[in-house]
Amino acid sequence: MIDIHHHLLWNQDDGATSLDLSLEMARLAAADGITHVACTPHANGHWNYVPEIIDEKIAQLQRLITTEGIQLKLGRGCDFHMSYDNIQHAHEDPTRFSINRGSYLLIEIPDFTVPRTLGETFYQMQLDGLIPILTHPERNPTLQNEPDRIVEWLRAGVLVQVTAGSVTGHMGRKAEKMAHDLLSKRWVHFLATDAHNVSSRPPKLRDAHNLVAQKYTPEYAHLLCVSNPLAAFNNTPLGPQPEPIDLYEDEEPGRSWWQRLLRR
Repeated sequence: MIDIHHHLLWNQDDGATSLDLSLEMARLAAADGITHVACTPHANGHWNYVPEIIDEKIAQLQRLITTEGIQLKLGRGCDFHMSYDNIQHAHEDPTRFSINRGSYLLIEIPDFTVPRTLGETFYQMQLDGLIPILTHPERNPTLQNEPDRIVEWLRAGVLVQVTAGSVTGHMGRKAEKMAHDLLSKRWVHFLATDAHNVSSRPPKLRDAHNLVAQKYTPEYAHLLCVSNPLAAFNNTPLGPQPEPIDLYEDEEPGRSWWQRLLRR
């Protein structure tokens, strides 16, 4: 399995607090069946995202886990917050924050002040060559109360990542319910751990994978935990996706999801 949202790097944000904890998280992830991890520190008003420092830490950690025989390949991404400065930096250097300097960008939106013009920002990012991935919408209080706001973004080509802990009920009942609502409609493209430690936010993906396989088919579970995140990690196009349910009910019948997406 491939984990594209993971706060593995020590003293970089509110994730791992030491190199030892980073190593412990890496061991736990590998034991759970995770083979690739995109290290995704926050970029917001509290945490400064400096690619050169992050790359140095990834290289150091990769050497250590390889020496220990931990079968885990590390890459770089970002938990990108939608601040004015970040948006400007991403416009000037589109791959500064993206996964392995490719096209895919993890985006965390505000909890309580989600602007109505957010779709326009996503569109500008797409014009810049980026593929926005909306992270854990099921945990966002505004979207929990107004889930239909996601429809516009999905129709415009924004992808969705849900947290594994939400699927298994470890992020609260509202998050669990919304996660399964999204999954049942096939509106989710990635599962990820959003791991921060080994206790309350551990790097575990297997239980969520198995639950999705049981409730929504093994093929969908494989897509969310292996095929799609591997494409993001390697910066390759996503393969065919399941037809989303109730996303285009007011549009003309007979057109495939990809035809409707490409028509805009």
